[in-house]
Amino acid sequence: MTKNGLTYADAGVDIDAGNDLIDRIKPAAQKTKRPGVMAGLGGFGALFDLKAAGYVDPILVAATDGVGTKLRIAIDTGNVDTIGIDLVAMCVNDLVCQGAEPLFFLDYFATGKLELDAATRIIEGIAAGCEASGCALIGGETAEMPGMYHDGDFDLAGFAVGAMERGADLPAGVSAGDVLLGLASDGVHSNGYSLVRRIVDVSGLTWADHAPFASGNLGAALLAPTRLYVKPALEAVRAGGVHALAHITGGGLTENLPRVLPDGCGAQIDLGAWALPPVFTWLAQTGGMAEAEMLKTFNAGIGMVLVVNPAQADQLTCLLTDAGETVYRIGQVKDGEGVTYQGSLL
Repeated sequence: MTKNGLTYADAGVDIDAGNDLIDRIKPAAQKTKRPGVMAGLGGFGALFDLKAAGYVDPILVAATDGVGTKLRIAIDTGNVDTIGIDLVAMCVNDLVCQGAEPLFFLDYFATGKLELDAATRIIEGIAAGCEASGCALIGGETAEMPGMYHDGDFDLAGFAVGAMERGADLPAGVSAGDVLLGLASDGVHSNGYSLVRRIVDVSGLTWADHAPFASGNLGAALLAPTRLYVKPALEAVRAGGVHALAHITGGGLTENLPRVLPDGCGAQIDLGAWALPPVFTWLAQTGGMAEAEMLKTFNAGIGMVLVVNPAQADQLTCLLTDAGETVYRIGQVKDGEGVTYQGSLL
């Protein structure tokens, strides 16, 4: 007698859906292929040839990150198309601060029930971020875990590996008098969203309401993806004169800039060098935030800072501007410790 026993699908896991997802995302992953990729999706592991990528004596650099509670807005609004760009940006923008070129990326996508259309959109966003930063999406893991996530919920993590030639690591040569060049952000990026969501609650607005600081609705405005600085930053590094880069994430300018300064050096920043983007003005006013809290929670309009030789600051400003960045000369390295501010943003 044949038993009609339980199956994995009865337990809530659909292996066929997972296989279908791989087939759907293969074209997007293929677009990210770059020199060095030997084998990507489908195997037990992915292969990458550093010599084929052009390296002679490489040092590997690795980074991992997520996008925090910004995911909650993406889930609640159903707007999941760009959250993958955030995931990539949070990893590769960190890699470039070490002087490394991002080579390949792997993602971890976990959900309670795999919804093929939503999952495809999410991973196509990851592929778009990889393509824009010159790294290959060569593998990942899709985990369907019923009972671990509520309906529609998911989590993302990203893992990036880059390389540089031995002796080319940053920071290097930072000293008092170096100029700080700030690259404009594209909004809140991917940090501080627990506070953002609290402020939205205080405001009484919903994600579908008109954004007070931008065109379109509030959810879409707050989901503007993290800017990818990789290609312009690497171009600047290769031009010479860049001593350090700082990705302005959680902790803001106040905590991230000192991470690339040597002992005995601090930074003086002129808050009048750029205008606070409207999203931050709205967050500060609605939440009653003090300026100091703003500067150590959010990027406040500056997503990446380059510490550069003062003799090459103008040349690098032109190079970065030509590469599509909005560049502000926001201050300089000084003797001392920490970050001091002059002027006001609010």
